[in-house]
Amino acid sequence: MREKLLGEMIVKKVIEAEAICSGDGASDECEVAWDEVEEVSRAKAELRRPLTGSERDPLDSCQHNPEAEECRVYED
Repeated sequence: MREKLLGEMIVKKVIEAEAICSGDGASDECEVAWDEVEEVSRAKAELRRPLTGSERDPLDSCQHNPEAEECRVYED
């Protein structure tokens, strides 16, 4: 669902960028518009990328080593 919405947003941002840049392709507004397209495209790509190593939840290791310091649970 999120990927579909981001795809639709990319299409919308590209149309906006083309409209903004049609008058002056070297303007600051044009650069900002294409930066927005790039940011949304990057967000969509991030959804497809699997998490690796340090990006995973640090508490995942607690399943294998519940006695580790970061896995301890203290009660009052």
